[in-house]
Amino acid sequence: MKQIESIKESGGYLNRYVHDSSSCHCKMTFSVYLPPQAEHGKVPVLYWLSGLTCTDDNARTKAGMQRYAAEQGIALVFPDTSPRGENAADEVERYDLGQGAGFYVNATQSPWDKHYQMYDYVTTELPGLIESSLPILPNARSISGHSMGGHGALICALKNPDRYRSVSAFAPICHPTESDWGKGCFTAYLGGDVNAWNEFDATELIKSGAHVKDILIDQGVADEFYEEGQLLPEHLQAACLEAGQSLTLRLHDGYDHSYHFIASFVGEHIAYHAAALKA
Repeated sequence: MKQIESIKESGGYLNRYVHDSSSCHCKMTFSVYLPPQAEHGKVPVLYWLSGLTCTDDNARTKAGMQRYAAEQGIALVFPDTSPRGENAADEVERYDLGQGAGFYVNATQSPWDKHYQMYDYVTTELPGLIESSLPILPNARSISGHSMGGHGALICALKNPDRYRSVSAFAPICHPTESDWGKGCFTAYLGGDVNAWNEFDATELIKSGAHVKDILIDQGVADEFYEEGQLLPEHLQAACLEAGQSLTLRLHDGYDHSYHFIASFVGEHIAYHAAALKA
C-alpha cells in the first residue's frame, strides 16, 4: 500500500494509494478521505462504489461529499470499479463490460475469472488493508454508491448484513438480471446459470430472504437510464414490500443520472450513514 497523492480538503486529507491486490491479481488504485477528526483517533468509514466507466477519481472530484464527511467525522473510501492493466481482460469496444465495468461480482467464467473478483475485493480485501493501515475503526462501516456502484452497495450490504451499519444508493441498477446491462455482464462474468446471477441481484436477494435494517435510494425521474428500464427501482420496491424490508425510495423530478444529481442530495446520505455509524 503506497501513498501516491495527498490533498488537504475541508480540514482533512484526500489521499490516493496503489497496492498489489491478492483478489484481483493486479495493481489497484483507491482513494481515502480522512476527516480532521482522524488526527485524534480512529473514525468510522463510508465506502462509495462508483458506476460504469468510472475510476476512484470520479466521486472524489465531482460529488462534493468530503465537506459533509468532515462535518460528521467519518472517512470515505473510493475504490476503483474494476481490475486494471494490460493483463486484465477487457472489451475495448464496450463501455459496459470489462475494465471500468466490474459490476462488483466474483467472475467464474474465463477470461474474466482471473482478475474480476471485485466482490471479494470490496467486502474483504480492501477493508482489511485499510483498517490495518489507517485510523479507521473496525466494524464501523457503511456503504453507498451510484448506478452500477449502487447495485454493488446493495448486494454487499444484503449479503453481509453484519458487516455494514447502513446502505444507500443513487440511481442503482436494482434488478440486473432483468436489465440489458446486467444480462450482458452477468452472462460474460457468471455464465448462463441464472441462479448464479441471482446471488448478485438486490431484488432477487430480497426475494430469497436477505434483509438489512433499512435502505435509502434516490432516483432522478429525468434519468435516461431509468426511462430505458436499466435501473428498475420499482422491482426492488415491490420485493421489499412483499418481504417486509424497510425501503425509502425517493423520486426526484427533473434530475438526471449525473453527479449534479448526486451532489444535490449527497449531504443527506452522509448524514443518514453518520447517524448509523455513530449509534
